[in-house]
Amino acid sequence: MDKTYVKQIREFLPGCLQETADKELILQLCLRHSDILTRENLVAHLTSSGLILNENLDKILMVHHNIYRTWTWTGGHADGDEDLAAIALKEAAEETGVGQVRLLLPAMASLDIIPVYGHMKKSRYVSAHLHLNAAYLLQASEAESLTVCREENSGVAWVPLTEAAARSGEPELIRIYGKMLKRADIQF
Repeated sequence: MDKTYVKQIREFLPGCLQETADKELILQLCLRHSDILTRENLVAHLTSSGLILNENLDKILMVHHNIYRTWTWTGGHADGDEDLAAIALKEAAEETGVGQVRLLLPAMASLDIIPVYGHMKKSRYVSAHLHLNAAYLLQASEAESLTVCREENSGVAWVPLTEAAARSGEPELIRIYGKMLKRADIQF
């Protein structure tokens, strides 16, 4: 029987050639590497992200990431957790302080292999590697209090969809946001 994360990846329906190729490679890596859920795999490991929308579907809740120094979505490493959707929800709450975050769509909205360049973290150098990333469209209320998670970010804000690309310094992620929003028939 498949592990939860393998089942979630198998159930993902690719929306483009990139997602089809990435799904195949991610599944191969998951089946070959028993440490794919942990950062012990120094080459590639599973992560999960959430693009959090407000009730009107016209704003994204973004965080200003300490390492990348730009506004971005929430997300993090699996760190042994097999449920990719649960990881996205947990990371969204931890990084924004929002207590009530829910899945906007029941299924994964994007599956991507994201290169991570070498960087410093907690006074240690982390070599370049790949994030095998499952992404979910999430939803939260703008009325919720926001809290900065100082360990990971220096800001949390609701950003109009029309301004998200200009706030982000990561064009590759903007492309992913666009794919995800298209799945929910939201103009970006």
